[in-house]
Amino acid sequence: MSTVTPNADRAELGKFDALAHRFWDPAGDFKPLHALNPVRAAFVTERTRLSGARLLDVGCGGGLLAERLARAGAAVTGIDLAPAMIEVARLHALSEKLAIDYRCIDVQSLIPTDAHGFDVITCMEMLEHVPRPDEMIASLAQLLRPGGALFISTLNRNLKSFLGAIVAAEHVLRLLPRGTHEYERLIRPSELARWGRAAGLELREVKGLSYEPFSGHAAISGDPSVNYLAWLEARAS
Repeated sequence: MSTVTPNADRAELGKFDALAHRFWDPAGDFKPLHALNPVRAAFVTERTRLSGARLLDVGCGGGLLAERLARAGAAVTGIDLAPAMIEVARLHALSEKLAIDYRCIDVQSLIPTDAHGFDVITCMEMLEHVPRPDEMIASLAQLLRPGGALFISTLNRNLKSFLGAIVAAEHVLRLLPRGTHEYERLIRPSELARWGRAAGLELREVKGLSYEPFSGHAAISGDPSVNYLAWLEARAS
């Protein structure tokens, strides 16, 4: 029996599990994610070939990104430790007639059977919710084939991101439930790059990800000071 402690926070999982039934409501608690999803998907599809690729979506939630990437031709496995989210994802994929392999497991559980088995890994809006993000990056690197691509979206850690992503988004505009993000867990791109290098990954690109709450418009930007997308690549053997 494995004694590895899952790299997850039960309180964080509980926040999302409690909202799972509202995940696919584009006007509900996850409205910003619905707006950001096409932009995130485009960032992935413009930088790697998905047709026939084996893709792992880590922290897949209710399947928003997984479904879009499956439609782009990838063979998608989605994992999440929130059981209600996985159930929502499975039911929605069934209704859409999409063959996505959803599993309620942690990343470490895949390593014995799927080491270097994925062409592409996506990890969106999840890294800032785990207690040991550096270890998460190392685990993801073990699952990527040489030359494979890892795509991450997360939040920068600075005064601007604190005011915009926490004070404004959670307390003033109430775009997200209060407590969704904790400032201490936000991640600077330099930290991400350092963890990636230690795991055999090279940071290829960082782009800002903007969201206008009043219009609902989302776009790639040149300013990564709040939300940002990162593309890392596994070193070829």
